[in-house]
Amino acid sequence: MGAAMIPIVACSASDSDEILSNTEDTSEDVSSPDCSLTNSETEGPFPIKDPSSLVKTNIIGDRTGVPLSIAITILNMNDDCNPLEGALVDIWHCDKDGYYSEYGGTNMQSVDYSDVHFLRGRQVTTSEGKVEFTSIFPGWYQSRSTHIHVHVYNASGKSLLVTQIAFPEDSSDSPVVQVNAATDYGYSKGMSGYTYHSSDNVFSDGVDNELATVEGSVSGGYELTHSIIVSG
Repeated sequence: MGAAMIPIVACSASDSDEILSNTEDTSEDVSSPDCSLTNSETEGPFPIKDPSSLVKTNIIGDRTGVPLSIAITILNMNDDCNPLEGALVDIWHCDKDGYYSEYGGTNMQSVDYSDVHFLRGRQVTTSEGKVEFTSIFPGWYQSRSTHIHVHVYNASGKSLLVTQIAFPEDSSDSPVVQVNAATDYGYSKGMSGYTYHSSDNVFSDGVDNELATVEGSVSGGYELTHSIIVSG
């Protein structure tokens, strides 16, 4: 169909000002993509002691549980949130029973895993800013919702951000609820006594930029994807 003919109408200077003003207002309504720094969080009591020795993709070790693949993209706030290549990304999380490796035998964690190195690893981001890990779905422990710790460094080893990744937990179909009901996979706690984000001592101020997308099933495993924005 041909373009519709638009009649030409003479307008006064005041009319022109109004048209220009309306045009400017319309352009202001177009929102730009969010490119704000991801929340900084505590490393917690169980950070990786020697991350450079744990360069690996598969971080499962001798642990068992529901399979979880983890894909994290690091974006640089100082470069219009383009991918940050060559960043060092360390991750660590607890096992299905809520225990961390490299620690234990104390009031913080009674079971002693101080000489074991499961569920910890380091990768270097690709040109797309991505790192990927093969793991298991974390369990939980008192006062904390399900989470993964992340520490991002630049290529020279300078710390850029310490943060944490939160998991969807908002319905009976959410991955956290489904996995914690998976007794056949060894998740024995269920959700009784679970600390939700709203009461969590890290996430209670909100998880808007820390909440991952987690898709899949107990039987087929889950895939976690998440973007972290740093000041690179």
